[in-house]
Amino acid sequence: MSTYVYGITARTHQALPEGMTGVGEPPRPVRVLTAGELAAVVSDAPEDLRPKRRDLLAHQNVLAEAGAAGCVLPMRFGNLAPDDDAVAHVLDERADHYLERLKALDGKVEYNVKANHVEEAVLHRVMAENAEIRSLAEANRQAGGGSYDDKLRLGEMVAAAVKAKEAEDAAEVQAVLEPAAAAVSAGPQSTGWLLNVSFLVARDGAAGFLEAVDRVRADHPHLELRVNGPLPPYSFVEPGPAQPAAEPAGADSGTH
Repeated sequence: MSTYVYGITARTHQALPEGMTGVGEPPRPVRVLTAGELAAVVSDAPEDLRPKRRDLLAHQNVLAEAGAAGCVLPMRFGNLAPDDDAVAHVLDERADHYLERLKALDGKVEYNVKANHVEEAVLHRVMAENAEIRSLAEANRQAGGGSYDDKLRLGEMVAAAVKAKEAEDAAEVQAVLEPAAAAVSAGPQSTGWLLNVSFLVARDGAAGFLEAVDRVRADHPHLELRVNGPLPPYSFVEPGPAQPAAEPAGADSGTH
């Protein structure tokens, strides 16, 4: 039977609560595998695992319970290994890396920040900042809308200015937030977001990071910011004992 891996921690990590269960229906008992100085929080893997809400929540709950007692390197949902021996082998093989990551991530959490333009607000801003666009728009207005070519030219100019503004705003947002974080990890580009970045933040410094987010919102009213966290530091751990068998579509628990 395959082994489902929730996370990796130190062998000295405090024991898990008795009777803890994880994914599956019925829920599989959670156990700890040890190898050298490391341990993996695992359970038997259910057949045909899919990212159903119950299993996503079970995965998160195991990480939350384990993380409450000390640093855990979280694996993303659906991380499977062929068996317990395969997990132990990878713990041995990558011991130096995992021990370094445990030390680096101790006491830290992840905040994922996505930014998007408020369409009407950014159009007003682009018009206000670009005299050439304002002039052409006014000329078209006085001409009763302007010719097809003039309308096309105006549309292309506005689109180019908005695109440039996306890059400018993404850089500005990251520049404001980065000093409040210990590390930064860019997420995959996705339609509709001009910024998708995860920040590694000291747990006791979270208030300062969120204050920086509020400053961005105040200074950039043409931006919509979505902040998800605190999360286990998914974006700052390399792939674990196996490649994920499934990714929770649209989930924010470590997906960006």
